[in-house]
Amino acid sequence: MTDVTRILSAIDAGDESAAEQLLPLVYTELRKLAHAKLRNEHAGQSLQPTMLVHDAYVRLVDVDTPQEWNSRGHFFAAAAEAMRRILIENARRKAAGKHGGQFQQVDLDLAQPADVETDVDLLALDEALMRLEERWPDKAKLVKLRFYAGLSVCEAANAIGVSRATAERYWTFARTWLYAQLTTD
Repeated sequence: MTDVTRILSAIDAGDESAAEQLLPLVYTELRKLAHAKLRNEHAGQSLQPTMLVHDAYVRLVDVDTPQEWNSRGHFFAAAAEAMRRILIENARRKAAGKHGGQFQQVDLDLAQPADVETDVDLLALDEALMRLEERWPDKAKLVKLRFYAGLSVCEAANAIGVSRATAERYWTFARTWLYAQLTTD
């Protein structure tokens, strides 16, 4: 049993001091995941990796709502999901009319021609991902780990308990299916 798994078990048992021991062990990895995810966001993104890690961590180790962590992989899968939810909530908040959602912020130094679309519409992706999850939960879980947590195919395969070849097939299928959903109205 690794230190992370042992501490996660202590958190499950309600040990409040265990949460303080966990952060130093997983912080670097969580920060890498957050940085990788934010690298794919719109240029005007206001969330920083540190803030995303801290918000996700608070959601994960909330001792008032005990979690059952099966393994280190389970914890990082939950971290990916927490980061995804935070980013979706932030995107919805920014899209709201009272927050200027009808306007698009443009950095003139980075401006591209209007016909070049490089950013992913996070809300449209989330809706498509929810539809994928309804039909193929394992494939959706792999997408979340790859896209939101920044895991490699091998790491994601280990986290969901499938072979690398299966994970690669899931990834190819899910990317193709999501692309079709996002480009077809």
